[in-house]
Amino acid sequence: MVIREVTSEVIGSVWKIERSVGDAVEEGDLIMILESMKMEIPVEAPVAGTLSEIKVVAEGSVEEDQVLCLIET
Repeated sequence: MVIREVTSEVIGSVWKIERSVGDAVEEGDLIMILESMKMEIPVEAPVAGTLSEIKVVAEGSVEEDQVLCLIET
C-alpha cells in the first residue's frame, strides 16, 4: 500500500468537491475544483486508487503546494 499526496498548484479556494472518501478513482478522474482569480482549476487524480482522506473543505482556502487529499494505491 502506497499513499500518494495530491497537492494544490495554486493559491485559492475549494469551489467544489466531486468525490468522497472511499471512492475508487482512476488516473485523470476529477476529485475537486479549485477557484483562483475567478478561474476554475480542476484537481485530477494523478494515480488510480482509493481516496483515503480529504484534507480540505468546500469554500475553504488553500495555499500553493498544500495537501488536498490522499490516494491509497
